[in-house]
Amino acid sequence: MRALWSGSISFGLVNIPVRLYSGVNPHEGIDLDMLHKDDHSPIRYARICREDGEEVPWKDIVKGYEYRDGDYVVLTQKDLDKLDTEKTETIDIQHFVDEDEIDIRYFEHPYYLEPVKGGEKAYALLRAALEQSGKLGLSKFVLRQREHLGVIKPVGKALVLNQMRFPTDLREATDLKFPSEDTVKADEVKVAIKFISQETSHFIPEDYKDTYTEELEDMIEAKTKGKKPKKHTSKKTPDTSAKDLMATLKASLKE
Repeated sequence: MRALWSGSISFGLVNIPVRLYSGVNPHEGIDLDMLHKDDHSPIRYARICREDGEEVPWKDIVKGYEYRDGDYVVLTQKDLDKLDTEKTETIDIQHFVDEDEIDIRYFEHPYYLEPVKGGEKAYALLRAALEQSGKLGLSKFVLRQREHLGVIKPVGKALVLNQMRFPTDLREATDLKFPSEDTVKADEVKVAIKFISQETSHFIPEDYKDTYTEELEDMIEAKTKGKKPKKHTSKKTPDTSAKDLMATLKASLKE
């Protein structure tokens, strides 16, 4: 596993040297290539200059910001390296919060934090303190030229940094229409709660797998062997009207 970043966790006056690793697999599902319909030749993306229509090699590409229509300011790696190193090299714990205070929409990407030699004791101290207090360390850090929010939480022997979104990153649902609570009856809610209680169990991640990808793999394997892919039967989910809602709930309980 390759480290994406190295720096330190700022915990009061304590600095814990750490390395940061992605907590998710880089590839999910199956990558499907784009092909030319007529001869199945692969389609590639090209970096075409809008001015002369020629393809531009990576070595001749720089990053810039359009501050005015058609005018750019170019930012080199040296420019980016001149930014506040304290921000770019530190995961700064701002304060501590309860997990249930954070809206689920804010969570974005988990990272493992591994202590660098010499930081093991301070790392273990922070982990134990968070675990026993039941708190999360709300932090700010810079990664890939952008500042992020994050929370640090103990998971087993590791400290996990979950990258979060800023409030401005979230889209409000002001244009959407949602039903009010008075559209359902109290006895219907009671039956629904009874069903939820009946179907409540512990979350065991290993019980869940990507069946869609498995079926797609089977289809690809069958096609490579010149066989007809298996037809997966699926029933159409019926709409539940307001009139038969209670009857459907009770049937769900029995099932």
